[in-house]
Amino acid sequence: MSILVDDPQAAANLVPLKPAQRGPRILAIANQKGGVGKTTTTVNLATAMAATKKKVLIIDLDPQGNASTGLGIDRDSRKVTTYDLLLGDAQMADAVRQTMVPGLSIIPSSVDLAGAELELIDIPEREYRLSKTLRRGCAEYDFVLIDCPPALGLLTLNALCLADAVLVPLQV
Repeated sequence: MSILVDDPQAAANLVPLKPAQRGPRILAIANQKGGVGKTTTTVNLATAMAATKKKVLIIDLDPQGNASTGLGIDRDSRKVTTYDLLLGDAQMADAVRQTMVPGLSIIPSSVDLAGAELELIDIPEREYRLSKTLRRGCAEYDFVLIDCPPALGLLTLNALCLADAVLVPLQV
């Protein structure tokens, strides 16, 4: 990443970032617009990575839950979801589900996520809920892909706080 700084004094005071810690590469797939291919990009990219023998986790953070459905996780079988993790009612190990794709796991979503933003509004450091719950548990994966909802609310903010990078699909 390059940073342009017009002020030489400010440039001299920049502190270089520490080298990345060992662990997974965490990507948030986000765009505030719906219908641009966030879920399609997430599922296809994760499947391609898994096909190259990488261990991949998808975090379905979209209340519509299409990444979960697309990977064969039936709505009725979603007992522990990203909603439970955000509210602190469950541990990551209880939420992770293996898909039919070897090397690809998912933490499914549920419609309950639609109300999570209201439930989180009064919680301190609400934007770090996902990070605090998942950061250590993600260490066993090579890549973690977060399928974000089509909005820039608390769900997407939580994804951005957890992620190392953001992939923004566009439809032109």
